[in-house]
Amino acid sequence: MAKAKKAKPVPLARDLRQAIVDSGLTHYRIGKTAGVAPQMIDRFVHDDRDLRLRTAGRLALALGYELTKSKGD
Repeated sequence: MAKAKKAKPVPLARDLRQAIVDSGLTHYRIGKTAGVAPQMIDRFVHDDRDLRLRTAGRLALALGYELTKSKGD
């Protein structure tokens, strides 16, 4: 049986991590605005967990961004 390949990270995760860091906001403040546990944000920023798309969207909105599909996809 073939071994499953590890999924390649998408730029969305990298960009969202960077937006969180660049915001200068605490994980508590971002979490409060987005309705996401600060511990989840911390683990995501430190690459210890992935996020569901819905959660990523909520975090993006809390940071002043909107997730969109690019025309090339």
